[in-house]
Formats: sequence, C-alpha cells, structure tokens
Amino acid sequence: MNETTSPESYKMVTVQQHIMESQRAHPTATGEFTWLLSGITLATKMIEAQVRRAGILGVLGSTGEENVQGEVVQKLDQLANDAILQCLGYRGNVGLMVSEEDDEPHIVKDFSDAARYIVLFDPLDGSSNIDVNVSIGTIFSILQTNPETKSKDVIGHILQPGIKQVAAGYVVYGSSTVLTYTTGSGVHMFTLNPEIGAYVLHKENVLMPEKGKMYSVNEAYLGTFPDGVRKYLDWAKSEAAGGYSSRYIGSLVADFHRTLLRGGVFLYPPTKKAPGGKLRLLYEANPLAFIAEQAGGAATDGKRRILEKTPTALHERTPLVIGSKYEVAQVAEFWQG
Repeated sequence: MNETTSPESYKMVTVQQHIMESQRAHPTATGEFTWLLSGITLATKMIEAQVRRAGILGVLGSTGEENVQGEVVQKLDQLANDAILQCLGYRGNVGLMVSEEDDEPHIVKDFSDAARYIVLFDPLDGSSNIDVNVSIGTIFSILQTNPETKSKDVIGHILQPGIKQVAAGYVVYGSSTVLTYTTGSGVHMFTLNPEIGAYVLHKENVLMPEKGKMYSVNEAYLGTFPDGVRKYLDWAKSEAAGGYSSRYIGSLVADFHRTLLRGGVFLYPPTKKAPGGKLRLLYEANPLAFIAEQAGGAATDGKRRILEKTPTALHERTPLVIGSKYEVAQVAEFWQG
C-alpha cells in the first residue's frame, strides 16, 4: 500500500476488500472465506466496544468461576467468548468452533462440503490484565475438516498440526485496535477506524526483522527454567551479545505484536511447575507461529518447529520460542547445548 497520505493517492482498503482481492488470484475461490472472516471481525468489534467501556459497563472483575484451564474466568472473557460463538454460529460454512474457555467443541452443524471450516480461538488473551488497562487481544486459527478422518470423529478433525491451518490471526486491543492475519500468502495488518466501523489496511506483507535486540520473558521464573534457557539469558545480558534489552508486557498478543514489528524473541519456556509449557498449542502457539513464519520469523518449542507438532488433546500446552529467525536459532542453540 502506498504510504503517502495525499487524498489523490490514498486508497482505503477494508479487510473484507483485501480478502476478496486476494481471492481473485484463485479461480476456484467462492468468497465463503470472506463471509467467515466477516463473522470474526464483527465479533472483535463487539469485544472492542466492551473493552473500551469495561469500567462504566460494570464488566471488570471475575465471574467467580474457573475455566477448563483452571483459571479464573473474567467477565470480559465470557462476553468475548459469547460474541465469537454468536457471530460465527450463523455462518453456514462453519462446522466446528473450539474455544480455549470451554471443555468441549461446539458442533455447529454436521460436516459437509458447505460446513468444512473449523475455528479455534482464544477469545480474550491476557485477560488477567483487563482490570489494569494493559493491552489484551483475541487470537484465532482456521482449519478445514480433515478428509482422512471419519466424519463423526470430531476430535480427529480438530487435532491437526499447525501446518494444516488455512488462516490465522489476532486482534490487539491497545491504543488502537489492530487486526493481523495471514492465509499463507503474507501477513497483513489493519487498524479499526471507529468512525466507519471497519478495519482498514495500514501494512501489507509485514516482514519481521531478521534480528532484533530485545528478548521478552517472565524472568520471575528464571530459577525454574531449563539450564540452556538460563544460559541464553545470561548471554543476552552480556557485553558479548551486544546489548539486548528486556521487554515483557505479560499479554501474549501484545508481546508478540511488538516482536513482529520490531524483531527479537519471545520466550515462554517450561518451568518446574509447568514442565510441558503453559501456552496452548491450538489456540495460541499454532496461529502465532503461522503468522511468524509467514512474516519471515520462526517458532519452536525449544526442540522442534511448532507447526509440525501433532496435538494429542484439545487443551494441550507447549513451550514457545517465537520471533526473529536469528534470535530463535540462538535460543535453540543454547537450549539444546
């Protein structure tokens, strides 16, 4: 997109227009993915409206319940989850919806050629930061039903490796509301224009810097990290590394968004308390790994590429190292030592 701002040269492109334009390169495209994505964007605009007015709407704080992850459910968690389920429930091409907040998948309709999409999502990532006004977000991943799986085997359709994703994206609710998505042909970024209620293109074919002098990790758990990760962090702080800085928000979407734009690396390694990692493979690691790779970055669990992991459970967790290729390789080298 041309970055000049003169009225004569500026062309406003919405996310729906962008998808439709992209589909012209594929003669067999039917436009149904545009219809699906419009449900996601509608839901995120509903969530954004609630987030912006959370204090005056009385939706701050918890519901007093716990989700399947054993985490306290925030009121906005539930509102966000309901918004996505409602907005996608009437899209005829969605067969399954799977939320991080729920024990079981939501079966929208029986599998068929018409209802072949599966949408997995974290409705409100970073929700523990809601009450203190830190940036939070929504993450989504889209699969197609698995032709090698029997039609009634719901879990079999869902538990596909990340390389099978047909699209992924996230929305960060911050100083502005930004939608980033990929369908496997680059990464594109849109800002919500509240005056017209549409996401408008502002960065096309986003590329993550190959190197970046920032690392992002919760160093409160440093003593429980694997030895290799501790050695990497010691190196990153040394003069030999050339001056890395530490940046950690504590909201995955916000930390990843910064890493995507500025480079560096985000780490959530295993700890003694969570030896299998803490981030969810299907709802967090897979979609962000897809975006990272499409932007020229990398993502690993410390031993293997995230997108090649075959999930074994709906709420499976994983360690995650994601960011610029050079930094991810450096972490892996120290980790595997």
